Amino acid sequence: MANPRAAMLVIGDEILSGRTRDANMHHLAGKLTEAGIDLKEVRVVPDDETAITDAVRALSSAFDHVFTSGGIGPTHDDITADCVARAMGAPIGIREDARAILADHYERTGSELNEARLRMARIPEGASLIENPVSAAPGFSLGNVHVMAGVPSIFEAMVASLLPRLIGGTPLLSETVRIERPEGDIAARLGQIASEMSDLGFGSYPFISGGLYGSNIVIRGTSPERLAEARARLEQALGDDAP
Repeated sequence: MANPRAAMLVIGDEILSGRTRDANMHHLAGKLTEAGIDLKEVRVVPDDETAITDAVRALSSAFDHVFTSGGIGPTHDDITADCVARAMGAPIGIREDARAILADHYERTGSELNEARLRMARIPEGASLIENPVSAAPGFSLGNVHVMAGVPSIFEAMVASLLPRLIGGTPLLSETVRIERPEGDIAARLGQIASEMSDLGFGSYPFISGGLYGSNIVIRGTSPERLAEARARLEQALGDDAP
């Protein structure tokens, strides 16, 4: 049975302007690989209602899971929850369990649960909450869309809370073989091996180090035995002493 397929939707003008470097995609990709969920697409959109809503609809219909980051804070430009609710056809409002989580958090920290912070308790009807052990304000899952914060430390904590609830498949394993020969010298033989071992994935990533041209060949698959076999074939066929 094939692994579930996933997409990520990164939301925020600050990402597209270059002001903020996104770290959440890298983290999510690694965790999904470990869980046997294949990340197949990442899309970045601005803080725009139409862009977010259209992207959620498109990705939700095309993938088993959609993971979003950004736009669920207390300010006017945090519009992700409303857009996801609209895309999924669900009403949205302040939910008592989310409000209670926030009230308890701000009471413990000596801060006021004001109108702005109460925005973070607005949850679409039918959604389940995603725990946020860092700053309390929850994310949520609505259908196959999982809505999480953009701040990396909070996003990572939410991913850890969410993933045990999802059904994954077979984790993807990888092996890296360093070949100190230019790509042009190894391309034909590499292509032949990749064709003969089509159950595995092969990627070539060139490098230049101290004037030396080479490539890191990354092999991906689910069987440790097949990865070991592929490594041996590559080292024999493409190594420094190979013809």
